[in-house]
Amino acid sequence: MVSETNLIVRYQETDQMGIVHHSVYPIWFECGRTDLIKCAGMTYSQMEKEGVFLPLIELKCRYFYPANYEDEIVVKTGVLEMSPSRIIFKYSVYKKGFEKEIASGQTEHAWVNDKFKPVNLKKYRPEIYMKIKKYFKEDESNGKE
Repeated sequence: MVSETNLIVRYQETDQMGIVHHSVYPIWFECGRTDLIKCAGMTYSQMEKEGVFLPLIELKCRYFYPANYEDEIVVKTGVLEMSPSRIIFKYSVYKKGFEKEIASGQTEHAWVNDKFKPVNLKKYRPEIYMKIKKYFKEDESNGKE
């Protein structure tokens, strides 16, 4: 399953050349990830109240084409891999009216408790693990667009 997050490039997200600054894409990834968790039936704040946090371990981003002020952006977010200890989200960024992907990325996160100790989510909060795992079934199309 993939969620779609619609955004409009704000002026402050552009650099002196009028192009979206590279530092903005991870923020857009976070918007997509937040929407995807909502699609699974909970919010980030609900997860955190349950003592489950997702600190970032690794971030990858590739830039193919620029985006500019007031462009309409779509961030498609999915789960590439999920285990009881980690989750990897994948992102594809598109500009409306432009058929090609303008950027792509991945973020890897660890499941930790409120003391930021790594946990096996399947044992620590099985209801959250099953909610997410059931929603993001692994199949041959997972990780492919």
